[in-house]
Amino acid sequence: MTDETEVWLVRHGETEWSRDGRHTSTTDLPLTERGEEQARTLRDRLSGAALDRVVSSPLQRARRTAELAGVEVDEVDDDLHEWRYGDYEGISTPRIRESVPGWTVWKHPVFGGESGAEVAARCDRVIGRCRAHGGRTLLVAHGHLLRVLAARWVVEAYDFGRHLHLDTATVSVLGDDRDAPVIVRWNG
Repeated sequence: MTDETEVWLVRHGETEWSRDGRHTSTTDLPLTERGEEQARTLRDRLSGAALDRVVSSPLQRARRTAELAGVEVDEVDDDLHEWRYGDYEGISTPRIRESVPGWTVWKHPVFGGESGAEVAARCDRVIGRCRAHGGRTLLVAHGHLLRVLAARWVVEAYDFGRHLHLDTATVSVLGDDRDAPVIVRWNG
């Protein structure tokens, strides 16, 4: 494994809607008390990481997670915003399936929101900037967005992210091995 570019991913701590399984993108919810505690536990996992750069989503749940984890945000990047769910904002997948049987964000339209291809394009821009910068970058962002980003890192279509479960307040690492992009650690 080379150490030229490594991307560490942190999903924000729990919010009321993430706890309840509701799609949360543009609604700028704070962390729950449990989410704040989860974020504080990240401090130990990140303390020896020797990060070169920390980039956060503009949403408060990501920025607050970074703060409580003890990392200073160098840059806020709108490309790290969660998948914009449009008409499905605040609604759970089971509830959406009452009117659209079998619906998933990975395979069906998101009316009034973003397509998977649009989210993938944002992730590709983030990856390009991480590779251009080199070193070790920490990205603090959101569940669906980070799953798409990991899929794009390993040169897969955005919907490969459906295979990558990601809990709140977890650390994952992307890197390279023998000139191939790899997922070094996931959902830790």
